Amino acid sequence: MIVAYSLAVLALGGAARAQDSARLLATSGVSEVEGAGGGGLATWALITGYGSRDAIGANMHGTFVGLSDFGLGSVGASVGLYDRLELSYAHDWFDTSAAGGRLGLGRGYQFNLDVAGAKLRLLGNAVYDQDTWLPEISVGTQFKAADSHAVLKAIGAGSPDGVDFYVAATKLFLAQSLLVNATVRATKANQFGILGFGGDRDDGYSAEFEGSAALLLTRRLAIGAEFRTRPDNLAFAHEGDAYDLFGAFFLNKHLSATLAYVDLGAIARQGDQKGYYISLQAGF
Repeated sequence: MIVAYSLAVLALGGAARAQDSARLLATSGVSEVEGAGGGGLATWALITGYGSRDAIGANMHGTFVGLSDFGLGSVGASVGLYDRLELSYAHDWFDTSAAGGRLGLGRGYQFNLDVAGAKLRLLGNAVYDQDTWLPEISVGTQFKAADSHAVLKAIGAGSPDGVDFYVAATKLFLAQSLLVNATVRATKANQFGILGFGGDRDDGYSAEFEGSAALLLTRRLAIGAEFRTRPDNLAFAHEGDAYDLFGAFFLNKHLSATLAYVDLGAIARQGDQKGYYISLQAGF
């Protein structure tokens, strides 16, 4: 949490000098479970916050995903520097609830994951480039560190730490009030990294896809869907793809709330994990 505090201090310090919140409402997106700006499951090319190229923007988020047998939480902060560079941090926890007893870990056993990320916008502008098909394109990386090293080793994970790399492209069609995004991620992460990286089935990087579509029904309300493929590295348990159907309400440029139906597929031999996603985000 020291990293999150440092990002918040950086953002607040910058706000006094260069905060304008000039971008359109809702173009900040929300915070995905690993802390980057985007949707709940997919990372977008857009830089977090509402700051223009002359300003700093920032967000802080709190998210909870209630599943059939598990609970997933995330808190974090992100800073957007001059609509060019994004720095983010998230702390995730995975509560095994009653399933922990069935797995021999103990009821309520908790896994933890820390994620530090950076995203760089290379070209394009999703808002202003309306006369071209060129999307906004960014590249990014996320360093992830999990705990429970002994458990991860026992289930066949190759490492408790890992690094993801991704390329994201986001296009906003203002006339249709439609945003679409496609991201390709190189990763070894098992269950976002909560269950380590690589495994006894496959220990190499795989290219995974993340897609999003969001329709702005009103100035403040958006609905949409996301899909994310994931590697299947562990012989211990099959890992499937994830998707969600969401609604996001943007009260203003400082506060938003997201509610979604989410399906994270099979987790740790406990069957398909479906449930709700709720997230609150504050920023500028």
